Amino acid sequence: MTRALLLIDIQNDYFSDGAMTLSGMEQAADNAARLLTRFRERGDAVYHVQHISTRPQAGFFLPDTPGVDIHPRVAPLNSESLTRKHFPNAFRATTLADTLRALPLEELVSVGAMSHRCIDASTRAAFDRGFKCAVVQDACATRDLAFNGETLKAREVHGAFMAALGSVYAHLTTTDDALRA
Repeated sequence: MTRALLLIDIQNDYFSDGAMTLSGMEQAADNAARLLTRFRERGDAVYHVQHISTRPQAGFFLPDTPGVDIHPRVAPLNSESLTRKHFPNAFRATTLADTLRALPLEELVSVGAMSHRCIDASTRAAFDRGFKCAVVQDACATRDLAFNGETLKAREVHGAFMAALGSVYAHLTTTDDALRA
């Protein structure tokens, strides 16, 4: 099977010393790095996505800051594709779909952050464009969210979004299972 790994927004601002710390980001990045190593060893396609904020009030992923850089654990090689985006959906206003369509691609495997935003938006967009999708749920991270006067814990947010993606849009898997595939 021809698979491509899509690493979405694994950037410095999401780590403990960044501007938008996510719950579980360290573990998600470790798992993403394990997958990245395997994809590289097998010669499978690897695509990195980097969010660069165009809104100064965003507070994170600001241009020319260390936080916008892709984390060293999953830094792209010169030979690997890097897509820069300005929206949660990695396919919006980018050439990513065209680049992926040029491959004999059977499955697009996504990892990264945030589960409730960019992973969700990009997976749904990939599905809508006809790609067969997988999301490695333990290689994704998110944060607590407020809704209706309550705080939803990151674990709940992550679970709800993974359940929704897994119902139609993607095959959900774990790092260990993806490494065995």
